[in-house]
Amino acid sequence: MYLNRHTEAQLVQRGSSLTQKTIEARLKDDNITYGVLPTNIEKAAYISGKVKNFEQETPKLDNAKNILIDKNKLIVTLKNPVKVKNIDEATSYNDFLKANVYEGASYTLWKIDKENKKATFFQTVNTRTLYYILNGLVEVTWNDQNEIVEYEQTLLEDIGAYEEEKVLTTPLRAIQTIYNKGLLSPNSTITEVNLGYTTLVQFTQTQVFVPTWELQVQTEDEGQKEYFVNAVQGGILDLTLDASKVEEVEEAVEEAITDDYEINLDAENDKSRE
Repeated sequence: MYLNRHTEAQLVQRGSSLTQKTIEARLKDDNITYGVLPTNIEKAAYISGKVKNFEQETPKLDNAKNILIDKNKLIVTLKNPVKVKNIDEATSYNDFLKANVYEGASYTLWKIDKENKKATFFQTVNTRTLYYILNGLVEVTWNDQNEIVEYEQTLLEDIGAYEEEKVLTTPLRAIQTIYNKGLLSPNSTITEVNLGYTTLVQFTQTQVFVPTWELQVQTEDEGQKEYFVNAVQGGILDLTLDASKVEEVEEAVEEAITDDYEINLDAENDKSRE
C-alpha cells in the first residue's frame, strides 16, 4: 500500500510538471510573454464586509460645500476645487483622497476617463483591491482646469476574514485558464498578475468576496485588456460596474458556492461576528 501510494504521488507530481511545461511551451509558441509571477501567495481567505450607511453617521468633511446622502452613497461638491498636478498619474490623486475623502487612503486608482473628466478608484483591503464592487469605490470629476470639483463615494466597513484560508490556484494556472478559452491572442504580453477580491455573494447590507487573480494583458491589436479568474474554484469572472448586473450575481450565488464552502448569513451569525 505504501509503495502504491508513493508511486501515485510521483505520477501526480510528474503530471503537474508536464502540464506546466506544456502551457509554457504553448505560450512560447504563440509568443505570449509574462514577467515574474507571484510565488508567495498560496492561501487566502474569503472576506466579508458591510455596506456603510452614511445616513447613520455623516462624515465631517472640511472642504465640502454640499453633501448629498443617498443612504449608502455620498455625493460631495467641494468648496475649494483641488488642482490635480497630472491627471494621468496615480500619485497625483493620493493627497486629494487622503485630505478630502472619508477613509480616502483605502482607495486605489483603477481607471482614468479623460474624455468625461472622471477617475475611478476601487477600495482596497490590506493592499488587495476589491475589483468592481459597487459599494466600495470613489469616482471624482474635474473641470477644464483639471480641478476636482465633485466626487461620489461608497464604502464597505467591518471587513474581515470569513472562515478559514483556502488553497489558491497558481498564477500560471490562471493564465492557462484564459489561454484555453482563446482570450490570449498571439504576441500578447501579460503585464500584471495581482491577487484581489471580487463579489461572491451580494445582499443588501452584507457581502462576501472571493480571492481573485487579476490579469492585465497588452495585446498586439486591441490594446490593454483585463481578465479575472476565481483563485479558489477557477473559472473566468465577468465583472462590471453596471448596477443592473447585481441581480444576475444574486441569481448565480448557488452555482458559485462549492460543496466545501457553505455561506450562512442569518441574523444570529451576524450578531455573533459583531
